[in-house]
Amino acid sequence: MASAQEISMQKGKFFKEGTQISSWETKQLLITNPEAYKYFKSAKNKEAWGGFLIASGIVLTVGDLVKGLVSDADYPTGFTYVGAGCIVAAIPIMSGRTKKMQKALEIYNNEIKSTVGATGFDLNILANANGYGLQIRF
Repeated sequence: MASAQEISMQKGKFFKEGTQISSWETKQLLITNPEAYKYFKSAKNKEAWGGFLIASGIVLTVGDLVKGLVSDADYPTGFTYVGAGCIVAAIPIMSGRTKKMQKALEIYNNEIKSTVGATGFDLNILANANGYGLQIRF
C-alpha cells in the first residue's frame, strides 16, 4: 500500500498527487490530525460566515434599489445601509481564511513527512467522531 501523500492548495482548490480533490475529501484526510483539523474548520467557518454576510448584503442592497426604482418610495432606506454594512463586515471575517487553510495543510504535510519512515511503514493513532483507532500502512 502506498504511503500518504501531501495535500497542496492552488487557487483555492485542493490537490493530492496532482489530482484535484474535494473539500470533503480534504476534511476526511485532515480529521486524523486534531491541530490541522482545527485550522481547517476555522477557515471553513470564516468562509461560510463571510459568504453569508456578503450574500445578505447584496440581497438587501439590490432589493432596496429595485424597490426604489419601481415605486415612489425614498431611496436609499435603512436596508441599503444595513446591506452595505454586511458587505463591509464580511471583509475582515474572510481576510484570514487562506492563511488558516495553508497552516492546516502545512501541519498535515509535516506530520506525513515525519511519520513515514524510510521503510514505508506508517503507524497512526486516529481519533475522530466515530472513536479511536490504530492505522498501519506498509
